[in-house]
Amino acid sequence: MKESLPNVESPDWVSAVKFNDDGLVPAIAQDAENGEILMMAWMNPESLALTAKEGIAIYWSRSRGKLWRKGESSGHQQQVVEIRFDCDADVILLKVEQRGGIACHTGRRSCFYRKLVDGEWVTTDPVIKDPDAIYGKPQGES
Repeated sequence: MKESLPNVESPDWVSAVKFNDDGLVPAIAQDAENGEILMMAWMNPESLALTAKEGIAIYWSRSRGKLWRKGESSGHQQQVVEIRFDCDADVILLKVEQRGGIACHTGRRSCFYRKLVDGEWVTTDPVIKDPDAIYGKPQGES
């Protein structure tokens, strides 16, 4: 997979990040105001550099093999307030303002809407907006 990632010029500070063997680093999006963890996605050097430059969260989509600007389909952009990395330099933390209040493609505030209770996964957070209303129904479905 590393070969498929774009080869771009990155600012010097990007070289301090320890990307994995696929050229990616996990990125956690956290609400800048209340600290809630909203989602986790992957970044490559280009998406990290562009995120810092543009001030909006830009990730690397492993399934599509391309850059993914959060909110490009849903309108639910993440305005980046701060970028940090952990003590091992192998995880990025984005403190963001979540536009539209929805970070998850399921229509929920956070992707972390299930918790383990007595050995069972329990859904704890409601759907704010039906995903079909956000993204539209796939072609051929009624």
